[in-house]
Amino acid sequence: MEGSQPLIVITADDIKRSGLTSLSDLMNSVNQTRGGTSSFNTSQSGATSTSTPPGQATASLRGMGPSSTLTLINGRRVAASSFASGTENFVDINSIPLAAIERIEVLATGASAIYGADAVAGVINYILKTDYEGFEVSGNYQNSTASENESQVNLQAFYGTKLGDGNLSVFADYFDRKAVKATSRASARDPILESGYSYLPKNTPNIYFGSLPGSVGEIGNPNCATALVTTEFDEDICAYYGNEDDYLLSPLESLSLGFMYQIDLGSVNWKTDFSYSQTESTSFSSPAPINRIDDSEGPFVDESVLDSFSDAFFNLVIDDLFIEPFRSPNDRRLFGFMFDARFSAPRTVEIETQSMRLVSELSGDIGSWSWNSAVILSKSESDQVASEGIYNRYKYHAALAGELCSNGDIASYDSNNEILSCGGGNLLGIYNPFLQGDPTNDSLLALTQEQPTRNGESTLYAWDVNFSGELMQFNDDYIRAAFGAEVRREEINDIPSENAQARLENNYLVDAFGFGSSLSQADRTQYGVYAEFFVPLHEQVELSLAGRFDDYNDFGSSFNPKVGLTYRPTDSIVLRGSWSTAFRAPSLTQAGVKLRTTRASFDCSANQQVAEFFCDGDGGLRGNNVLELGNPDLRAEESESISLGFAYSPTKNTDITVDYWAFDHENLVDTNMTGVLAASLTNASLRHCGLVPDGQVGISFEQALCDITDATFDPSNPDGFVNDGLGLLDQGVNMQQLFDNYLRIENPRFDELPLFRDHVLLLDNTGKQKVSGIDVSLFHLVDFDNGELELGFDATHYLSYERNIRGSDEIEELAGAWQYPRNVATAKVFWVQEDWFAGINVFFTDAYQDDIEGLRGRQIDELVALGAIDENEMRDVASWTTVTLSAGYYFENAEVRFAIDNLFDKDAPTAYGSARGFDSFNHDQFGTRYNVSLNYKF
Repeated sequence: MEGSQPLIVITADDIKRSGLTSLSDLMNSVNQTRGGTSSFNTSQSGATSTSTPPGQATASLRGMGPSSTLTLINGRRVAASSFASGTENFVDINSIPLAAIERIEVLATGASAIYGADAVAGVINYILKTDYEGFEVSGNYQNSTASENESQVNLQAFYGTKLGDGNLSVFADYFDRKAVKATSRASARDPILESGYSYLPKNTPNIYFGSLPGSVGEIGNPNCATALVTTEFDEDICAYYGNEDDYLLSPLESLSLGFMYQIDLGSVNWKTDFSYSQTESTSFSSPAPINRIDDSEGPFVDESVLDSFSDAFFNLVIDDLFIEPFRSPNDRRLFGFMFDARFSAPRTVEIETQSMRLVSELSGDIGSWSWNSAVILSKSESDQVASEGIYNRYKYHAALAGELCSNGDIASYDSNNEILSCGGGNLLGIYNPFLQGDPTNDSLLALTQEQPTRNGESTLYAWDVNFSGELMQFNDDYIRAAFGAEVRREEINDIPSENAQARLENNYLVDAFGFGSSLSQADRTQYGVYAEFFVPLHEQVELSLAGRFDDYNDFGSSFNPKVGLTYRPTDSIVLRGSWSTAFRAPSLTQAGVKLRTTRASFDCSANQQVAEFFCDGDGGLRGNNVLELGNPDLRAEESESISLGFAYSPTKNTDITVDYWAFDHENLVDTNMTGVLAASLTNASLRHCGLVPDGQVGISFEQALCDITDATFDPSNPDGFVNDGLGLLDQGVNMQQLFDNYLRIENPRFDELPLFRDHVLLLDNTGKQKVSGIDVSLFHLVDFDNGELELGFDATHYLSYERNIRGSDEIEELAGAWQYPRNVATAKVFWVQEDWFAGINVFFTDAYQDDIEGLRGRQIDELVALGAIDENEMRDVASWTTVTLSAGYYFENAEVRFAIDNLFDKDAPTAYGSARGFDSFNHDQFGTRYNVSLNYKF
């Protein structure tokens, strides 16, 4: 309560009483890291490059992004995860063992004036145990009340002893958690909306639309395992719903080891910390769609597969089926038809991460001044392999055409003699995607499987030194000061195997269907110096001043000041305020990424021209395959923050704090596809026919559009057009006229310009956000003769959260909008005696708007029919309150704790804006979970 900036401290006792068993769960209970989508855990991880990194988690302050929170261990930096979340680097808190944590300090305001880069939203400092004597072991078992096996086991050991003239502490932590599938929960087992289907079924392909004369509809597979679904085009199709392959929680296993040793060497203290952790996890994404080799829809299959259809279906449909010529991978002219499907097996990746951190520090005193200096080596290495559900697009199409060899190679073709041959195997038959359960057919598919790998390494080398003490006498007190310097070297390498990379020589096509990654290599060196002053202006007024200068060898330098003021009108009241600036250096991934395969959204609601030309006139978000290109000329993100508040202690057992905070964060690094689409309507250099050439950026259009001009149309003219006109790539082309001509000539299914794939977008300083809110904290302790009653309440209220829509210049208000609750709160009531405690924690998440605007028209029609949305086509995701009960008993050398999470088994509120049917960032569908802990001290 004495500082000019509010500090949240989570003690070891707080951790025990929380009833939570993992660090990511614990941090997800802190109001300052709740709300929004920036804090993530393995509930959001997946197997694709657009998912959060498998098996990893982070805590992000104020919802401002994982890279805007500086994560420290014992006050010093730790290497970022080698795999970025998108292009944002972050520290994986799953690599920090809960057993070794003494306390956690959260400074939820800008702190670059002391700590340098990345402390835009603040700092989370995990402080480890030290100076421990004795031997302590503990175990924790957790499971759910559901019938599935979802156990979680945690074993911990801590040993401390005198060693020579010093103290040695050693810890070990083992954690094993089973997976939780969506199908294990009644609330998540079935699709939230019947209309939320995909046209691409697994196991039973549909016949692609336009395959019958006079019809543009899909033809549903009669062997569909579920009832056919009627679409908005009155088709009856075999559909797919992603919940059947969804994992609410992926499996995770970790082992952590470490030691801390400190010894006094005369007047100098030497302390060394070392920790090592290894985590293994598996993550899953829905089965990959099957497309043509060029990634367009409607792959062809040879007409010979018709023999597998029933006579009834054959007579009803197949007699009229279009049998068309198509080209095989060997450019043979075959005849067949198109189908719509996805593979059966979910995309699955297995990842192993090894992290180590070594800090060796010397400290001592020189007169009235204290000093310390340390060297740091921190490293994170990750190895990932795709183990299932990933298939080679070329081999798969070779199998469809009967051009695959028994050794997995694609056969060579002698076009003169029309002979296929295999150099190291036998030529196999044609793969039939409509034939299920046939061993020979299944073995053909198995030969097309790929196992792309990804290897990452992130390394941090650092040296720092600081001095602190009394600078000079002032106002019957002293001006205190701290001075410091730091040198830091960071390196990152994220290298996927070639079959997971998008390469121009391969037409930007990743070898594997529905998979991809990025190639990132970058390094930088940074130097920083800082100073901090504490000035007692008056016995009731204290001033703190700080400033830091950082220089980077890539993007330049940054200076960040901080001013804080504390006023104590009485001993029980503190008024405080601070102002500071902060910055975030462009992440090494953002500077060094080379054609990252991802999906980018563009906002049809934010730009009328974009809606008319690219969205069939509708609003909402659209997504496309894009390649993000790193930008070595990126500037630092910059932020200005203020904090105003007071702390009041009317009694020695009562604390009340209220703090207002605000951030103005500019130059956020992102891509702006909406802006690039809009610019492409007037800038010919951003328009490309087919693939974007090497070294250029912009939007890729289908070739069909490139054969059309803006020639004037005259219906009375026999030839239709009265002049030649300009084409898509010509500057000055009339895009509206070209668009109209395209609609006349092609009569497409949707009235929008046909985009190709793999648009190339340059990362740029294109974003901004302004966030403000109020934190309230109340604590009261009632003393009784035989114990204490603790009452606590903490809440965060977001006044405003303005941010540009991703991929757009338009500013949106997020507070109270989709996934951004305006209020989050925690209350606790605990009875504590010398040998036992018991109490409850109550967690509240406010209601917020559902993402109805982002749904398809057919889904909105279903919601209207259900009466689930109002006349403005809006609804709220309901508020959610859960209760955790925890209790513990202390014996002479032992301790037993018991906790029940979500005591009343409250389902997550329905959220139609998520295909899962609930918002996994702010809620969960785990239901009631219980855990038992036993701790014994020898």
